Amino acid sequence: MNRKTFNSKILLFGEYAVVRHGNALCIPYPLFDGSLRFPNDKGRVDQELKALSTYLARLKKNGELLCDLDVSSFEFDVGQGLYFDSTIPQGYGVGSSGAVVAAVYDRYKISDENESIPRLKSIFSQIESHFHGSSSGIDPLISYINRPIIIDSEGNIGAADIPESKVGKGAIFLLNTGRDRKTEPLVNLFLEKCKTEAFSKLCDHVLLPINDSCVSAFLEGDYLSLYEFFRELSDFQFRHFTPMIPKLFSEIWSDGLKYENYYLKLCGAGGGGFLLGMTQDFDEAVQALSGHEIRPLFRF
Repeated sequence: MNRKTFNSKILLFGEYAVVRHGNALCIPYPLFDGSLRFPNDKGRVDQELKALSTYLARLKKNGELLCDLDVSSFEFDVGQGLYFDSTIPQGYGVGSSGAVVAAVYDRYKISDENESIPRLKSIFSQIESHFHGSSSGIDPLISYINRPIIIDSEGNIGAADIPESKVGKGAIFLLNTGRDRKTEPLVNLFLEKCKTEAFSKLCDHVLLPINDSCVSAFLEGDYLSLYEFFRELSDFQFRHFTPMIPKLFSEIWSDGLKYENYYLKLCGAGGGGFLLGMTQDFDEAVQALSGHEIRPLFRF
């Protein structure tokens, strides 16, 4: 049995901005992963995989499945107790369902023909739609190719080269809010707000330039500029994305802006899951955020 593991993902930059045609940068996050396995005790059926196999079987029967998968073998293995053994937290925006999709596709694909990024994105979008009703396909794509990707203003997707983490005082870090959330209501709220001219202009003329500057500075390894852009992004989200910020974390978000020893921003849709932070002195940030679980992503 193939026990290849598939990593979770982190959306570094682009939350909500990508909806307005801003840039987005996503990376695989190997702290969490998952793989397809068989249990020692047969007879236990993974209901999520069973539902996925039924969905794929229906698509294949109707001639709608975008790739050549051995769906019959998948259905059989699910009946034999196949399950997805995962450490990826659900409802945290780090790609739990994306990793499942990548694992199933990798295990049951019949050929490797035409695995271009656009084609893989379309395939994964169709499969992951089973879980969310609709899907961009980005999460499983990152898990599958296990490389950072960038989405530009035209919607083009390509692999990205990111700076290596270095030993230094500064850090980009994750803060665990300790609560899961649903993405769809928050995205719907944002889309509803964008129907007003004032808010849509605010996003297009203020948010997008800040967001795209963050992406550019990060890819160039220009952490001094990034820290300033990160502060602007943190301030913008604190002022205009209040419903997306967990209420219990509003004060520490505000404190970061006030004392300038760290800055926080959303990591994905918000509402819970993880927050993304940046500091020029990680030890100082750890002290300021004592009592909260934080973990460095990049050091500089």
